[in-house]
Amino acid sequence: MPVFPPLEHVTASEELSATLMYHVERPVLNEGYIDSELLHRKKRTPKSFQRRIAEHLWCSSEKAKSVVFGFLPILTWLPSYPLKQYLFGDIVSGISAGVMQLPQGLAYAMLAAVPPVFGLYSSFYPVLLYTFFGTSKHISIGTFAVISLMIGGVAVREAPDSMFAVNGTNASQIVDFEARDARRVEVVVAMTTLVGIIQFVLGLLRFGFLAIYLTEPLVRGFTTAAAVHVSVSQIKYLLGVHTARFNGPLSVVYSLDAVFRNIASTNVVTLIIGLVCTVFLYFIKDLNERFKKKLPIPIPGEIIVVIVSTGISYGMVMSENYGVEVVGKIPTGLLPPKIPDFSVFPSLFPDAFAIAVVGFSIAISLAKIFALKHGYSVDGNQELIALGLCNFMSSFFHTFAVTASMSRSLVQESTGGHTEIAGLLASLLVLLVVVAIGFVFQPLPTTVLAAIIMVNLLGMFKQMKDIPALWRTSKIELAIWLVSFFASVLLGLDYGLVVAMGFAILTVIYRTQCPKNALLGQIPDTGLYFDVDEYEEAEECSGIKIFQSNTSIYFANSDLYVSALKAKVRPNKQMDHVYTNGQMTENHTESESEDDFFLQRLTPIHTIILDFTPVNFIDSVGAKTIKSILVRPFICLCCAGTLVSDLRTLKFFCEPVTPDLIFPTIHDAVLHCKHSRDVQ
Repeated sequence: MPVFPPLEHVTASEELSATLMYHVERPVLNEGYIDSELLHRKKRTPKSFQRRIAEHLWCSSEKAKSVVFGFLPILTWLPSYPLKQYLFGDIVSGISAGVMQLPQGLAYAMLAAVPPVFGLYSSFYPVLLYTFFGTSKHISIGTFAVISLMIGGVAVREAPDSMFAVNGTNASQIVDFEARDARRVEVVVAMTTLVGIIQFVLGLLRFGFLAIYLTEPLVRGFTTAAAVHVSVSQIKYLLGVHTARFNGPLSVVYSLDAVFRNIASTNVVTLIIGLVCTVFLYFIKDLNERFKKKLPIPIPGEIIVVIVSTGISYGMVMSENYGVEVVGKIPTGLLPPKIPDFSVFPSLFPDAFAIAVVGFSIAISLAKIFALKHGYSVDGNQELIALGLCNFMSSFFHTFAVTASMSRSLVQESTGGHTEIAGLLASLLVLLVVVAIGFVFQPLPTTVLAAIIMVNLLGMFKQMKDIPALWRTSKIELAIWLVSFFASVLLGLDYGLVVAMGFAILTVIYRTQCPKNALLGQIPDTGLYFDVDEYEEAEECSGIKIFQSNTSIYFANSDLYVSALKAKVRPNKQMDHVYTNGQMTENHTESESEDDFFLQRLTPIHTIILDFTPVNFIDSVGAKTIKSILVRPFICLCCAGTLVSDLRTLKFFCEPVTPDLIFPTIHDAVLHCKHSRDVQ
C-alpha cells in the first residue's frame, strides 16, 4: 500500500511524481474456470406470464400517483412554486415571448398557406396546453417556420388554386380565394389532428428515443435547407409580385423562376417597406445580441415594426392607394370547435408522420439544451405525449401543428423565465389580442411579415458554419449534413428528410463495413495493449499476433472481418519470396486453403489472439464464422462477459471450441499462450 507524506508538506512536484501502484496477483483466468469456479449465478425463479400481467395491471396508491404525476407534470412543481423568487421573472419572460408570438403567428400562417388569424389560434391553444403536460421549463411552444412550411406544402398540394378557378377554367385566372382558404384550413386542421395522434401514440409506446435517429448534422442540414425554402417563398411577398406556390421536387427552382419572370411587376412601395423593415429588424437583432447582458429584456423589434407599419398603412390607405397587399380580415374572438375532416387522413399520413417526427426532434433538442444548462431533466416520452395532446386537442379549435421555436425559447429563457408559467402568460397575451384587438392588424402589409420571417431565419443560415467545422472533425457527419441539405433543397422537405435518414442509416452500415483494424502490442511492464502502428512504446509479443477490430460482427461483415484478419497477419505480398525457418518459400497463393494459410509458419507466429472487447454484439452468422477460425489450436478470444453470454445463447461452445479458449483480458490470453508455448 503506498504511503504519502502529510498533505501540508506535499509540494507540487511531489504530487506529480507520486504514483498509486496497481498490484494484482492472481492466476490466469479463462471463461471455463470463471463460469464453473469463480462465479455462481443467482438463483432466479422465472415469473409466469400470468404473474407478469398481474403485476403490470396491479394498482396501488403510489403507482396511481406516479402515473398521474407523470401524465400531468404541472402537479409536481406548481404546489411548491416560489412566488417571490420566480413570479416576476416568469411575468417578464411571458410578456416578452408573447410579444414575439403575435407577429410570428401572423407570419408563419402565411407559410402554412392559411389566413393569418389561424396563426394566432396556433399561438394560444397549444401553448396553454403545454403548461400542463410538458416537462421543459424553458421552451416556447407555438408556430415554427420549418413545420409551417411543411404544412403549407401539403395544403397547396391538396387544395391548389386550379381547384377553385371560377367556372372551372384557368383561362381567366380568377380564383375563389375564400373557398380555397376554407378548404386549405380543413386540410391543415386534419393534418394537425393526425400529427397529434401519431405523436401521442409514439409517446405511449415509449418511442421517445426516436429522435436519436435524427442525428444533429441531419437536423441542422435539414433546417438550413428549410430556411432556403422559406426564404425563397417569401421573396414574392417582399417584392409584391403574384406567383403560384410550388411544392415537391425542384420547387425552389420553380419558385425563383416564377419570381424572376414576374419581377417587372414589382410593387416599389411594397419593396421599400419590406427592405426598411428587414434592415431595422436586423439592426435590432444585432443590438439585442451585443447588449444582451445589459438589457433587462430584448428590444421587441418585431412588435415595433408591426405596430408602426400597421399605423402607417392605415393612415396612408396603402392597400387602395399604392396596391400594397395587406393581411386583411381578422375576425374578433375565438371560433367554436369543429370536428376535423377524417376522410383526408389516408392521403396525409406520410406527411403527418414526417411532421410529427421533425417537430418532436426540434422540441426535444431545445428542451435538452435548456435542461442541461439549468440542471433538470426532461422526459422524451412525456414530451411526445405533450406535443401530441397539444396538436390533437388544439386542432378541434382550428390550429395547425406546432413545435418549439428556437428564437422565442432563447428569449423566454434569457429574460428570466423559470417555469412553464411564462408560456401560460404568453398564451394569455395572444388570447387578449385575438379576443379584443385582432382587427387592429388588418392593414398590416404582408411584406412586413415576410421581413420578420427572413430575419428570424438568420440563425438557421448561420448553421452553414458547420461545414468547415465538420470537415475538420468528421467527414462522415459532414456527408450527412450535405446530403440532408441538398436533398431537402432539391427534392423538397418531405422527400429530402427520407433521403437524409436513409443516408444516415447507410453511414452506420458503412462504419461497420470499414472499421479500424489494428495489431496490438504491449506497453512494457504493464498489462496494457495499444496499436503498434500508432504508438512507439507498443511492442508486439514474440510469436503472438493480437488482432482488434472496432466493430460488431454480424452477417453483413463477418467475411470482411476474416479478410481483415488475414491481411494483418499475412506477410508483405510484394515480396517474391519469403524465408520460413531458414528455408526460401514461394508466396501464399490464392489456391491455398484457409487451413494451409493459418497453419503456415510464414513468420514466427505461434498464436493469434482476437480482441473482442470493442465488439458490441455478434449474430449467428458471425458466431459461425469465428467458430470456423477457432478450431485451430493457436487462436483464442478475449471478450467481455456480455458477449460471452450471447455466445452461449448462440450455442457457440461445443467441441472442439470450449470456454477455455476465451479469456477476460488480453493479458490473460497472452500469459496463457506464452506458458503453453514454453511447456511444448
